[in-house]
Formats: sequence, structure tokens, C-alpha cells
Amino acid sequence: MTDQHNLVVLLDLRLGAVLPAAALPALRGASAVYAGSDLPEQVRLALGAEPVGATEQVLAAPGPVALISASLAEPTAAALHAAGAVVIGTEPPAGAALLDAVSVMDRLRSPGGCPWDAKQTHDSLRQYLVEETYELLDAIEQGDRQALREELGDVLLQVLFHARVAAEDPAPFDIDGVAQDLVDKLVGRHPHVFGDEVAEDDHHDRRWDELKQAEKRRESSVDGVALGQPAVSLAGKLASRTSKAGFPVDLLPDGEGAGVTLFLVAALARLAGEDPEGELRAVAKRFEREVRAAEQAAKQAGLDQTRLSADDWRRYWPAST
Repeated sequence: MTDQHNLVVLLDLRLGAVLPAAALPALRGASAVYAGSDLPEQVRLALGAEPVGATEQVLAAPGPVALISASLAEPTAAALHAAGAVVIGTEPPAGAALLDAVSVMDRLRSPGGCPWDAKQTHDSLRQYLVEETYELLDAIEQGDRQALREELGDVLLQVLFHARVAAEDPAPFDIDGVAQDLVDKLVGRHPHVFGDEVAEDDHHDRRWDELKQAEKRRESSVDGVALGQPAVSLAGKLASRTSKAGFPVDLLPDGEGAGVTLFLVAALARLAGEDPEGELRAVAKRFEREVRAAEQAAKQAGLDQTRLSADDWRRYWPAST
């Protein structure tokens, strides 16, 4: 900044009293440093800036002045900018918008926020977590990029919501605790990235399981398997976990009945490297499309699609492609 130029420094208040490094030399050379009217008092005090007075007085100052503000919409910042002041801003880091999401969630849950949000519990939110997860899966399967972005946000909302509810518990934790546990987990399970181990692609899954076993102090190969997941996924997961512990295939459930048959099909598919849940969903969704196509064809032929005979179904069933 030359002697004849004033300076406007724009802060990102999500980051607190963090100044952009590029502004520091100019701030040292300013005859006075003011805090814009849009800065919280605690931020002004942390920066050691003077409260801004009348805009005219700032513009008439004898030497170059600096104004620290949150926005160019602040009156004195706008006037300095219009008069040719140098503007230096803070580039928001990746993930800065997550701070906004946390702030919005906090506002919704706090007194004066949304009554519906305020009365939710971990238990009452369970159904929404399941629903949003399946909607995200649908977006992925359909390859819909816009829907994928939206549904990821809806799943993120569930994480933020549960963390905010947890912050009010007698044994509280918050979103920062959730994020820190995730960071610790990712770092601890990637010693080939954050440590001295050499990465070996063919051993990655085995090493991951070893680290998880040690980290969680599990006593059984099936500890940690979510028993509430869909049955086909559950059967596949149990087979996968036990196979890594040396469990022989001949000890998988046997006998008669649909349950045993379904378990064996799902378990053997998973052991063969397939995704039984995904495969079954794909077949079910294809069947759903074929049913709709047959009903539509029958309707166009003048039939009541709600009263089709077996022969009608066969006649209008779409040909295999």
C-alpha cells in the first residue's frame, strides 16, 4: 500500500479475528486502524482497532488509514472503497460453508428458533436418517448429479442435527467432537499416508481391519456389525466379516426355508465379491419398471390395468432387452 492509499480489510467472521497475511504490512504502515460498525465488539477488541466514528472524519484523516470490516456494504468501508482504497480480503478455506450450516442448525435448535426442530430427539430423527440415506442411494443409482448434491446435503443435515441434539445431553458432545473423532480415525487407519508404513494395495483391506480391530478392542469378528441394516446387507456383511476370521463356508446356516436360502444366496454373493443388496435392488427396480410398462401398454390397448388376467400380463409384459 502506498502512502496515498487507504486500506479496507475484509474479515470472514466465520474465522473470527483472523487477518489476511497480505494485509499485515499495510496495517503496520497505517496512521490509524478502525473497526467497521459490522464487527462484533469482541472481534474489535481482539484486533486492537479503534471504533469507527463518522465516515467523513475517517476520509479526512491526514495519513493512510485502515478499516477492518466484514463487508464492503458497511458504510465507511463502502465510502473508502469508492474513494479508491485498496481492498484485501480473506479467502475462505475449503469447508467454510460447513460453519454456516452449523450456525443455522444451532439457530434452529435454540430458543426463538423452530419449535419442531427444538423438540426432536435422536430417536425421533431415526426415520429421517433412513429415508435420506435411501434417497441418496437412489440419486447415486440414477446418476443424477443435481439430486446427488441435494441428497448429500440432506444426509449432512442429519449429522448436524444429531450432533446438536447431543450437545444438550448430560454427557454432551458436539459437531467438533464428531469431526475430531473422524480425523483421528482417518489418520490412525492410514499409516501409509500419515505415518511410515509403505502402501500395499493388496493388503489395504486386511490392514484396515487389523487397525479397526485394535482400535475398537473387539472381542468377536462380528462386533460392530449393524444388526439394524437390511437383511440382505446384514447376511452379506456377516459372511464377509467371518470369512476374514477364517470361518469355513460349510458352517454357514443350512436347512430348509426361505430365510436360510436367502441368507446363503446373500452370503455367497458377498464372498464372491458381489454386492447382494445392490444386485437385489437393481433387479427389484427393473421389475418395478417392467410392471409399469405392462400396465401402461394394457391401458393403451383399452384394458383396465387394475383387472389384468395372467394372460394379459404375459401379453403386455415388455420383451427382454
